[in-house]
Amino acid sequence: MSAQIAATAVVDPRAKIGPGVHIGHFCVIGPGVKIGRDTIVENHVTLCGHTTIGEGNHIFPGAVIGAEPQDLSYQGTDTKVIIGDGNIIREYVTINRASEKETGVTEIGHNNFLMAHVHLGHDVRVGDRVTMANNVMIGGHVHIGNDITIAGGVGVNQFASIGSMSFVSALSKVLHDVPPFMVVDGCPARPRCINAIGLKRNGYNEDDVRVLQAAFRLLYKELVGAEVARDRMLSSGPIRPVLRQLFDFMDESCTGRHGRGRDQRRKAA
Repeated sequence: MSAQIAATAVVDPRAKIGPGVHIGHFCVIGPGVKIGRDTIVENHVTLCGHTTIGEGNHIFPGAVIGAEPQDLSYQGTDTKVIIGDGNIIREYVTINRASEKETGVTEIGHNNFLMAHVHLGHDVRVGDRVTMANNVMIGGHVHIGNDITIAGGVGVNQFASIGSMSFVSALSKVLHDVPPFMVVDGCPARPRCINAIGLKRNGYNEDDVRVLQAAFRLLYKELVGAEVARDRMLSSGPIRPVLRQLFDFMDESCTGRHGRGRDQRRKAA
């Protein structure tokens, strides 16, 4: 099926529009844009720069994707936004293209749900099946894993990393890396408990939940430190992959400044 483009939309003839794409009224689609099969672009959407959007996405009114990074050092390099398949991008979401300071790509994976007024800064990477509620603000160079929920009004500091299967509570101020499998809350956000509900919903078994709860007690109740907790947990029985994932993430976080493992890149940025 051919694409359906509203008469009032402005689509550059160099843009590549896949079959079954619907582009609504008053959209502006730039020359470097590629839109995959069966994607719906509602009215008043702006797609610019070198932006590639996969198949079966739904982009709601007012979204702006591919605009220049909000970085005063940006020199106009042809950086990119790449978005996967099956994403829902609600009203007035903004996704900036990358700077020159990492891979040159702001990247969004598959089957994510970005609610109204979410902002993704330059060089952000988002995995798969991530939900961000209204007014979430993601600073530049933030890396976000898979199967994560970020509740409304959360602000995430640049260079922070958010581990897979975590939950960030509403109105939290994320200054440090968020370890995988944790629920964090507060200003600044701190781990409060294991994301047991999310783990069970995603097929993790009781043994995974049990060992993560034990690790949480050592790290955040007894405060023994990451190295001691790792030694105790990995020497006390069968080593479950979730523990290795947790402690490997924490080891990297400890190498950076202010609890952000990737913040060591700041000088290069």
